[in-house]
Amino acid sequence: VQNYEGVCISRKNGAGIAGSFTVRKISFGEGVERVFPLHSTNIDSITVVRRGKVRRAKLYYLRARRGKSARIAEVTNYKPRTGTKA
Repeated sequence: VQNYEGVCISRKNGAGIAGSFTVRKISFGEGVERVFPLHSTNIDSITVVRRGKVRRAKLYYLRARRGKSARIAEVTNYKPRTGTKA
């Protein structure tokens, strides 16, 4: 099992069987994006660590940003659910 933590920049096809989400992170100074199927048997669990305040459904504009401009304002009143499994 390998952890992959980053910013979820898109979700496609909702919660259906064909649903997927894209996660972006910076690895060794290089931007890396991975697309995960939502209902894959290879995924053990999905955990939301923090939530940010954005006004877009797709955050593709973060690809062109660097440094502080690539940060997302965090939602402070977010309380994660406990005991959930994807």
